[in-house]
Amino acid sequence: MAVRAAVLPAVGSPLEITGIDLPDPGPGQVRVRLAAAGVCHSDLSLSDGTMRVPVPAVLGHEGAGTVVAVGEGVTHVAPGDGVVLNWAPSCGACHACSLGEVWLCANALGGAADVYARTAEGTDLHPGLNVAAFAEETVVSTSCVLPVPDGVPLTDAALLGCAVLTGYGAVHHSARVRQGETVAVFGVGGVGLSAIQAARIAGASKIVAVDVSAEKEELARAAGATDYLVASDTTAREIRGLTGKQGVDVAVECAGRAVSIRTAWDSTRRGGRTTVVGIGGKDQQVTFNALEIFHWGRTLSGCVYGNSDPARDLPVLAEHIRAGRLDLSALVTERISLDGIPAAFENMLAGKGGRSLVVF
Repeated sequence: MAVRAAVLPAVGSPLEITGIDLPDPGPGQVRVRLAAAGVCHSDLSLSDGTMRVPVPAVLGHEGAGTVVAVGEGVTHVAPGDGVVLNWAPSCGACHACSLGEVWLCANALGGAADVYARTAEGTDLHPGLNVAAFAEETVVSTSCVLPVPDGVPLTDAALLGCAVLTGYGAVHHSARVRQGETVAVFGVGGVGLSAIQAARIAGASKIVAVDVSAEKEELARAAGATDYLVASDTTAREIRGLTGKQGVDVAVECAGRAVSIRTAWDSTRRGGRTTVVGIGGKDQQVTFNALEIFHWGRTLSGCVYGNSDPARDLPVLAEHIRAGRLDLSALVTERISLDGIPAAFENMLAGKGGRSLVVF
């Protein structure tokens, strides 16, 4: 069956909105008609080669939709069910999974190398980060779908698939922000806005949002930021000035840039914690000297997918949504069609907005 999709023909090439031939689901597979897909900076990292995936590919890894067909052996969802796409399903058998660290599963991205569809000319296509959400419909492994929690609109649920799990998890699972602590969030995109809301939910006493764009202040404050700074050479000093010359207890870096990682580290108090969520390239080198590591006693940690277990965390997030503590609509700066994805990529390159949501 032919559907329209956003195809990345080669690394560094612009996306092409075109028809593809999508087969019926095979054993252990599910066919989903997308309701919405978020345009995440990770999609940009895939297109420019920062993260490597087999090409040509259909990108998009943050989505939700309705099951239209299931293959043999699929029992946990049925046609008509609303589902959230899980781009990094855990295998349950590798070393990381045996430790309960499912977000580090060694086999999570194995499906990205599969051929899941073909172009109209017969060229094999790969499913980006497993799920190929930039398409009217997709076919995924049964492990890549989770039921949409009750009370969460299907289009909003798309954001649960990456931005919210990552931002919320960075605050609650990685940094483990406690009541009354001070937090700085670097990068006010979809993940950063989720982290700000998560810090508010955790009871942070001060939340400082930092971004290169002054235009994002309103978004940040609406999410719960108490202070807003436009990134500069004096950002760390300004943050210390806002925290009694101490620095924040926790910094969450969502941009993946050497300068913001270093600034996040410099902005934390002695003994503070810096969690790096942003995905940077190999050219982004961050340096520290041995004496400062000893003297400051700070912790610097990476964070993959918010150190989250989607099956465990989606019901928790849904409860926050139903209680009004977590507002998914606050993450969305524009709602676009499939044809608007290339322009959304340009906006991300320009540092604009929070999240573009593709509504099918």
